[in-house]
Amino acid sequence: MTSHGQGTVSRGARDHRRLVRLGVALVTGAMPLLGARAQPDTTRVVMLGTGTPNADPDRSGPSVAIAVNGRAYLVDAGPGIIRRAAGAARKGAAALAPERLSIVFITHLHSDHTVGLADLMLSPWTLGRTAPLLAFGPPGLRSMTEHLAAAYSADVRNRTTGLEPANKTGWRVIGRDVKPGVVYHDSNVTVTAFAVPHANWEHALGYRFATKDRIIVVSGDTRASDAVVQACNGCDVLVHEAIVAAALDKRTADWQRYHHDAHTTAVELGEIAVRAHPKLLVVYHLLPPGASDDDFLREIRLHYSGPVVIAQDLGVY
Repeated sequence: MTSHGQGTVSRGARDHRRLVRLGVALVTGAMPLLGARAQPDTTRVVMLGTGTPNADPDRSGPSVAIAVNGRAYLVDAGPGIIRRAAGAARKGAAALAPERLSIVFITHLHSDHTVGLADLMLSPWTLGRTAPLLAFGPPGLRSMTEHLAAAYSADVRNRTTGLEPANKTGWRVIGRDVKPGVVYHDSNVTVTAFAVPHANWEHALGYRFATKDRIIVVSGDTRASDAVVQACNGCDVLVHEAIVAAALDKRTADWQRYHHDAHTTAVELGEIAVRAHPKLLVVYHLLPPGASDDDFLREIRLHYSGPVVIAQDLGVY
């Protein structure tokens, strides 16, 4: 058994090195495709934040962008979202220019997935956005956006009635509580929400994005779930959270109980990927902080031998 495990790690390490090289090619090669020179219907996944509530300076809070035809569709609004978007735009992702960000889909109302909502509401407005922000999410999201708008009413009043030449519409937010099913459709994309189990949250969602050329599934926070398998079912990219099982075993009993009910171990993720068979598995919301890529790959590779990338902020896939 030990020999088999060592063989798996070695093969995983070789795959990892190959995929790291692939990841570099994707970042340098795919990013410009998001700009004006791209084919208009090319779909790319841009990782704006791959972290967790832990204050890791290398990983912003969870946020994923699906960029197609010059528009970005965001999933979650973790801390740092606008500055990461500006970084992506600087690298050629025109769709991620902050003033163009106008739609977001929230998976659940944990703070690390929503702290950036106020930033997403207001910062693009101060940079020139005139359209209101559209925000979709589980029940309670609309109330959250209304309270955020109220909390910043003094800022809005000062900018719109004082000396600043701010427009009077771009600060607004239209929050919509949604249930599983198709929640949004336009000429670029159809977005379908599906329920996932996340500890004691009554409502938590994953999202499936179907564009003309790709199907992207984002798990959100979830323990191992058949819902993700069904939503992907051979999808082009599966973006899924993970926690290293070996590290979890070292936590106290109460934290182990919580994480097993709230998150997916990397071992379980390998099992999910075997059943979901994505063309590319992208792993984010990485726990614990400080775990290496090899820590995740070692466990994923116990079951799954397909293409996998441990995501970094601003990775493009």
